[in-house]
Amino acid sequence: MTQESYPSMNTTELAVERSRLAADRTLMAWIRTSLSMISFGFTIFKFFQYIAESGTMASRWGGNGPRHMGSVLVILGTMLLVPATLQYRSFIRMLERQMKAKFPVSLVQYTAALIAMIGLGALANFFFRFGPF
Repeated sequence: MTQESYPSMNTTELAVERSRLAADRTLMAWIRTSLSMISFGFTIFKFFQYIAESGTMASRWGGNGPRHMGSVLVILGTMLLVPATLQYRSFIRMLERQMKAKFPVSLVQYTAALIAMIGLGALANFFFRFGPF
């Protein structure tokens, strides 16, 4: 594809757009990692909670180890989104300063916030027995 296909964009603008999309992909990778940790931690916690409540193998799986492991994974998955999102925003602001333009808020940022809220909901369930879980 030649540059004539996009006459209104020069190569610098295209490079900035590629950089912005690369930052979006990086944040999406962090979101996937965080979501995996949150869901795996929540699954571990709920599985062992079900075993303890049903009375099967209760003596074999005593202690709070599974509860702690599940909660650590959920906390870690939720808290990893904070620095990843801050790094993303910092990079986008740097691009905006260089281009002297304002980019629209990306859907990826909204997704990161939603996943963080899901993680906080899982933590509320762990510690306060609160929520729909």
